Amino acid sequence: MKIPIYQVDAFSDRPFRGNPAAICPLESWLPDETLQAIAAENNLSETAYFVADGDAFQLRWFTPAVEVDLCGHATLASAHVLWMHLGQSSDKLNFDTKSGRLSVTREGPLMALDFPSRPPEPCEVDENLVPALGLQPLQVLGARDYLVVYATEDEVRGLRPEMSRLAQIDRFATIVTAPGEDCDFVSRFFAPAKGVPEDPVTGSAHTTLIPYWSRRLKKAKLHARQISARGGELFCEDRGERVSIAGKAVTFLVGAIEV
Repeated sequence: MKIPIYQVDAFSDRPFRGNPAAICPLESWLPDETLQAIAAENNLSETAYFVADGDAFQLRWFTPAVEVDLCGHATLASAHVLWMHLGQSSDKLNFDTKSGRLSVTREGPLMALDFPSRPPEPCEVDENLVPALGLQPLQVLGARDYLVVYATEDEVRGLRPEMSRLAQIDRFATIVTAPGEDCDFVSRFFAPAKGVPEDPVTGSAHTTLIPYWSRRLKKAKLHARQISARGGELFCEDRGERVSIAGKAVTFLVGAIEV
């Protein structure tokens, strides 16, 4: 069997930046173990699969280790593939996922994700978290992930987490963030227990970052950068129970998988 594959750099307007995702359109669902094995073989932070279903697409996301409940960059990349390679003409695409119905809309040069908001709240903090990060933060909050707040962009950029210890924490992943020097805020994202030591650009993290920074800065529209080695740029908006996360994408590779 041959399965089409597209590798797309999301949240970037040029190759070798942003977050690479593998996108595999399917005519029908393959066994879960096959989907996971392909994701492990691709060894990217996410491999996404979609199947057409009426006026929408069923969409699932896999890291090299596990299936996840929400992924931004691979959703953006899936929309890019549908528009740029598979002939979709509608300016809005709907995806049915483990996190409900999500949409991507073309807004000029950008593609905008409509995602649920996941505001962070005060929480008990795993004893491994701060030692693993190696630097005391100003604050730690929790949603699906820990949100760890630092004072400066340089502090976030300089973190060198102890991944083996960070993999022991009791939440899905760890977001670190601070005010940006040339944007509203910066972040990094670590999920070593889920097969992703550091994710280059993480849409799902911004479902927590956007409500936090919107409240803190008292503004709904926000310009964000994820300051991983590859880096990425996101244009965000707090819409109450939903958030908008917009960016660009570029195709790197088109091919086929034989299984």
